[in-house]
Amino acid sequence: MTGIILCGGLSTRMGSDKGLIKTEVTNWATDAARKLQDLGMLVKASINTLQEHHYTNGLPGVDLITDNITLPVKGPLLGLLSAHIANPTEDLFVLACDMPLMETTLLKELYNLYQKTDAEAFIFTNEGEAEPLCAIYTSAALQKIMTMLQEGQLTRFSMKFTLDNLRLATLPLKEDQKKYFRNFNAHADLNGL
Repeated sequence: MTGIILCGGLSTRMGSDKGLIKTEVTNWATDAARKLQDLGMLVKASINTLQEHHYTNGLPGVDLITDNITLPVKGPLLGLLSAHIANPTEDLFVLACDMPLMETTLLKELYNLYQKTDAEAFIFTNEGEAEPLCAIYTSAALQKIMTMLQEGQLTRFSMKFTLDNLRLATLPLKEDQKKYFRNFNAHADLNGL
């Protein structure tokens, strides 16, 4: 399994690259990478073509996967499928860089589900809604999505629509766990962080 930090968004509402937002010690992308590395896996970062220089310096020691611009998709699905093309035999544990409150204990819960259950993707649900940006996608599931894309069967490119086409194993979030899935998209969201 390979960990993938999704950093490739344009961060237009934030006004600066979310993965490189400074923390006390480092930045959001590095913190996310460390949380997956704590599970004992190799971690890579998914970035867009404009970020390469900044992430080479801002995320030292983590391999970068640049979006495959030949794919006719956008958003997180582009990062996920680009990571799959770069690592076609690997199951991918993805974590968005803009979820800085995420705790390693929750990631371990999902990893334990993956080890014990037969499914194509492993996700948390929040009141029945999927949390697709902290999830495990098997290589078989990603190949299935690639085939659907190539055959014109992937009619929408949202992560939730993608999940509708996969056999899922889910972990419902408890009320006190929901805060860890908060993502931050604008400077106003950072108040109280």
